Amino acid sequence: MTKKNKFTAEFRREAASLVLDNSHTYREACDATGVDENILYRWVAQLRAERSGIMPPGMAVTPDQQRILELEERIRCLEMERDILKKAAALLITDEFKSLP
Repeated sequence: MTKKNKFTAEFRREAASLVLDNSHTYREACDATGVDENILYRWVAQLRAERSGIMPPGMAVTPDQQRILELEERIRCLEMERDILKKAAALLITDEFKSLP
């Protein structure tokens, strides 16, 4: 039975960049990293997709991309809070005008 290796996202990016950025062949990159050629093909495809801005669901994201996703979610929540507060302030102002003699 084969043991499934766990590689970090950084290792995957480095291995794929050997092919994309350093003009190594797949075989050379596999020999240098000890990774199966089929796995390296997948990692290269993922890195190409990430670089082109395509992020298929379930793909590994870089720490920077993860941070961006977290910040975008935070922005969405803050914008929702702001909108709620604006509406509440508008309601309070209209209630104050109605209560004036």
